[in-house]
Amino acid sequence: MKLSIIIPCLNQIELLKDCLKSISQQSFDFYEIIVIDGNSTDGTKAFLKKVSDSIKSVSEPDNGVYDAMNKGISLSNGEWLYFMGVDDRFYDSELLASFWELITNKNEKIIAGKILYEFKEQDSFFIKRRKGLIKPSWSQKIWIKNTLHHQGTFYKKSIFNEMSFNTNYKILADYDLNLKLWKKKIPILILDKIIARCGTEGLSKQYNWALYKEEIELKTKASSVLYMPFFTILAYTKYCLKKMF
Repeated sequence: MKLSIIIPCLNQIELLKDCLKSISQQSFDFYEIIVIDGNSTDGTKAFLKKVSDSIKSVSEPDNGVYDAMNKGISLSNGEWLYFMGVDDRFYDSELLASFWELITNKNEKIIAGKILYEFKEQDSFFIKRRKGLIKPSWSQKIWIKNTLHHQGTFYKKSIFNEMSFNTNYKILADYDLNLKLWKKKIPILILDKIIARCGTEGLSKQYNWALYKEEIELKTKASSVLYMPFFTILAYTKYCLKKMF
């Protein structure tokens, strides 16, 4: 198996069905789908039983989305992993085929491309700017913000032999992981290509103070307590700006 697509969900059955339908439209079919359901009560469990011949799934209580992702990793057989939200869609039907062709014989352990937010009028200016297009980078900028978004990123499974998502972080465990990988100088390939169209209902797009508390903590742990005042000022500034705009 070349790719494992891991989808956490909770009481989002219609979005899940649409998400699975969109994946089935890919011309590339060397992938497996793993749905980690947090014990939904909206019919998701019954639906997953019906499609159990083609989709791996687990339906049980979990400790948040990153716990679900870790469960998906443990069940995966793919050489590469992709974490997909139920409101995310691959940019076009040839995306996975072109992705695999691009990375053949590459040595990188992370492949990252752009994402395109399908924003609504009430969404933050910071989501709507650049018409919703977000580009990845792998540089010192990661100390300012998370510069890789999981909807645009493919990870070599071998990365998770030594680490997993830290479930103490309920909103930014992917940022924590990326920062650790950047510090390890993990080789990455940046693609000038849109990977996914994304919804804007995710936890990290609510811009509440809990998010920024996690940001301060994970950055401090990755560096030094001496930098905590700087990270705190930066986080508070970002929090205020995003509440204003």
